[in-house]
Amino acid sequence: MSKIAIYPGTFDPITNGHIDLIQRTLKIFDEVIVAAALSQKKETLFTIKERIDLIRQSIKKLKGAKVEVFDSLLVDYAKNKKSIAIVRGLRAVSDFEYELQMALMNRRLNSDIETVFMMPSEEYTFLSSTMVKEVAYFGGSVKGLVPEVVERALKEKFKGK
Repeated sequence: MSKIAIYPGTFDPITNGHIDLIQRTLKIFDEVIVAAALSQKKETLFTIKERIDLIRQSIKKLKGAKVEVFDSLLVDYAKNKKSIAIVRGLRAVSDFEYELQMALMNRRLNSDIETVFMMPSEEYTFLSSTMVKEVAYFGGSVKGLVPEVVERALKEKFKGK
């Protein structure tokens, strides 16, 4: 039986920090499902269809990684997918409090699914999708921070701004 992990997020857009975590998750688990959330709390730059397409293109060479959309309680989605873990990235101490609260609530809802916290590689500890969008909006270079397909999509979104 393969060990499946869920890596949830809005991925608006996916960054090289996300890719780094997916690659390292695949060293521990047989499969990782990159679960793109239909966000009701956040207004996204990219539609869910665009986000899925960008993720799919960005992870196509990663054996064992796939992308899906989810719109339910994360633990219910994870149970449905026969996942044993939820992977969350921690960039800094500021991420910890929120992630700890979420992990404890998820454990309360389903104690069979573990939350695994992973730190990104040092070069990506500062990186967030929000920061990438802001830099791209003002015409700054995001080269090396996002996959090339995302870099092109950001340029297209902000063309004429």
